[in-house]
Amino acid sequence: MRLVGEEGEQLGIMSSRDAMALAKEQNLDLVKIAPQANPPVCKIVDYGKYKYEQTRREKDARKNQKVISVKEVRLSPNIEQNDINTKIKQASKFLEKGDKVKVTVRFRGRELAHTAVGKEILNEFAESLSEIAQVEKPAKMEGRFMVMFLMPKR
Repeated sequence: MRLVGEEGEQLGIMSSRDAMALAKEQNLDLVKIAPQANPPVCKIVDYGKYKYEQTRREKDARKNQKVISVKEVRLSPNIEQNDINTKIKQASKFLEKGDKVKVTVRFRGRELAHTAVGKEILNEFAESLSEIAQVEKPAKMEGRFMVMFLMPKR
């Protein structure tokens, strides 16, 4: 195995027995860093400190991640223009925050016969937000709902 010292210096290739003896001599632990490498790479470190630094790195990586959530805006086929404008403002707030927006039109009873009206409303909705959003998934029927996904433009 290839051995790396506590300060990151290369100690060369040696048997596992010799590496263990070196680690015991320094009152430290022998940790496999890259077991799949040829030859495997081991490092002489304090294992508790090594685990702590590893969890710290993972925590920092999670902190820097941006979580994108999906917000929903619900419409109906017989919605008035002022109500659509209100929903458009709400969706634009979501998009500016960096969230995706799921726009749904719910059909009830006889409204199901007029799905073209719902598609028209969704297309108008997407067109009015075209400056700040792009259509991720176009309008599509899912049961009694017609669904469209918008995502913020880069």
